[in-house]
Amino acid sequence: MFYVKNTINFMRPRWIFMAMSATLVLISIFAIVTRGLNFGIQFTGGTVIEVHYSKSVPLSDVRSLLHKAGFPDAQVSNIGTARDVMIRVAPRAEKNRSKVGDKVVQLLSQDTTQKVTLRKVDFVGPTVGSELRQDGALALLYTVIAILIYVTLRFEWRFALGAVLALVHDIIITVGVFAITQLEFNMTVLAALLALLGYSLNDTIVVFDRVRENFRKMRKGSPAGIMNAAVTQTLSRTVITSFTVVLVLLSLFFFGGSVIHNFSLAMLIGVIFGTYSSVYVASALALTLGVSKADLMPTKKADVDDRP
Repeated sequence: MFYVKNTINFMRPRWIFMAMSATLVLISIFAIVTRGLNFGIQFTGGTVIEVHYSKSVPLSDVRSLLHKAGFPDAQVSNIGTARDVMIRVAPRAEKNRSKVGDKVVQLLSQDTTQKVTLRKVDFVGPTVGSELRQDGALALLYTVIAILIYVTLRFEWRFALGAVLALVHDIIITVGVFAITQLEFNMTVLAALLALLGYSLNDTIVVFDRVRENFRKMRKGSPAGIMNAAVTQTLSRTVITSFTVVLVLLSLFFFGGSVIHNFSLAMLIGVIFGTYSSVYVASALALTLGVSKADLMPTKKADVDDRP
């Protein structure tokens, strides 16, 4: 832990940061609408084939072979080692889906002197993929509504609105990065978005708790000054927590393998923006909406008349 002696005036440049956040959100929405997301096979349906080569093989050769053989939409990547290859193929007209896996392995075996072993074949139907996509969107929506109700009951509506808009801000920017880069948006990324909702909310609640405590303890001072004091007092906790989480996520990103690569990337983006938004979206919005000491003072109990 480190101690910050003087209160930092976080709220003074809040309009600049709020304008920057609004710009980033608009850019992200524009990218999502115009470019769309590169949904993974769990959402689009199709066949996943895992094969093992006796020696390492260039992915460009495998990709080129499949494209020439009638699989122009095949996605090829390594899993774990350079000898293990995962191939994703979009839904096809064949009634017997298992033949797709056999056909791919036959093509790969004919093109190389190496031994190619079929490890696994998974198929996801287009209907199941569509249902998963809808269920994922509903899961995010229900979580945000539950958070809105919880924060309203625990604090008051200005804090609730600030917290929910901060969460929406984090999610839209994270999804926008995936739309711009066209990285695969799969189930692990959806899991990361749900985890981000919890992480970002926890960070915001810590700041809000201190804001409420300061409003009740500090007799003098403007709402902006009290908000600055609360953010400064929680700064060391926020920085250290986010730093350690980012260290873990960087380890997963660089050494965790391709299976969780997009998960760790989504978490990295979300944690960075979640830390920022707890100050310059959630707190700044609550202040802009006019939160005051009177809104957070405990309600006095009515005097009891002891007369019979």
